Amino acid sequence: MRLLTLLTSILLFNSVSSNAQQSDLQIVDSNEVKRILNTLASDDMGGRHAFTPFIGKAADFIAEEFKKNGLQPYSEANYRQTFHLSKVNRASSTVTLGTKEFDLGSYLIIGNEPHVHWNQSSAIPIKYIRKEDDFATTFRSLAQGQEDVIVIVDPSYASYITRFNKIYGKESITNEKQTKGYTKAFILTSELPSSYSISCTNISSKIELFNVAAVIPGKSKPNEYVIFSAHYDHIGIIQPNGQDSIANGADDDASGTSAIISLSKYYKNQNNNERTLIFVAFTAEEIGMYGSKYFSNNINADSVIAMINIEMIGKDSKFGANTLYLTGYDHSNLGELMQQNLKNTEFKFHPDPYPQQNLFYRSDNAVLAALGVPAHTFSTSQIDKDSYYHTVKDDVSTLNIENIVSSIEAIALGAQGIVNGTQTPNRVEKLKD
Repeated sequence: MRLLTLLTSILLFNSVSSNAQQSDLQIVDSNEVKRILNTLASDDMGGRHAFTPFIGKAADFIAEEFKKNGLQPYSEANYRQTFHLSKVNRASSTVTLGTKEFDLGSYLIIGNEPHVHWNQSSAIPIKYIRKEDDFATTFRSLAQGQEDVIVIVDPSYASYITRFNKIYGKESITNEKQTKGYTKAFILTSELPSSYSISCTNISSKIELFNVAAVIPGKSKPNEYVIFSAHYDHIGIIQPNGQDSIANGADDDASGTSAIISLSKYYKNQNNNERTLIFVAFTAEEIGMYGSKYFSNNINADSVIAMINIEMIGKDSKFGANTLYLTGYDHSNLGELMQQNLKNTEFKFHPDPYPQQNLFYRSDNAVLAALGVPAHTFSTSQIDKDSYYHTVKDDVSTLNIENIVSSIEAIALGAQGIVNGTQTPNRVEKLKD
């Protein structure tokens, strides 16, 4: 059921417009949602990988939608917020223990230094991942440590090294200004012999990335910001499934991007936002949330009243129709405030049903949430059951358009008090450094 049919009496809660004007304003046009989805998730967009030319085509489309809706650019005249990173590609690597040279599947080297050459005279610390250790926890601690290190990995963890090589072994991304990194060599062996040689060569190149962001200035509280966001990148061309190799990313996250475009049009037409509204489509979420990190680290977090990040709303949540869940629901009262504005409807905001996944700090809301902002991700994704996630089958044909529309309408009306300045959610407890 469309949420709109449930909201006749409160269509524009707290609007300054007359009742006659209110009844004429449509919150979401489902045909427009379908048009946006079909454009972003078309084969012409090539899967929208952040490192391909297709991402620029997607950015231009989103920018044109913001311009058509009457929004001002947030950063640059073309609605982009451009930043740069360094991409480090592994040119070569070798690991020799004693007289035995290891094959690529028997070790993993992580690092961005141009040249590394270690041997028994290099005084590099040696650590261990033993059979009785929790591999994931120990690996994470060593990989994030602030030192060069050689890690002897029990051979029983060979499958982990194979899998992590696919993630870390060929290329990595670093901040453009980062000049010194730390190299970690994980080697599948029972012991390190008295003589060894570990070397690698990396090639670094500068890459340009860009968010797409627009703004509606606030009337009486222009220095208080409400952010609506989603990521517009996806994973691009992947291993073929039959004749199809384009991962179109309809649900992930063309659905969320269609939501912020639709919300930008709605609030611009409302024309009653006392706070400044920022609509931002993030790039490079799929490869490390680099777009949201850049955006969030370049705005005054204390001025951000709330962040509503929208991620995968194309299907019913596990709670059924007319529901959304919020990651980190209990960290602020944003969900409760928004629910108050929907009290005469059947729509419900729920806490995240997957707390073991720690989703609150794994999406584009994470940096601002860590800085104390009531920044939450809104989703309907059943992540434990979605067999189309990150496959070529994530197409518009698999989505429930009515679910997307009702979710957008619920957010639009639920956030009305935040937008017009009558409600202010409490802050999230800041993460300690």
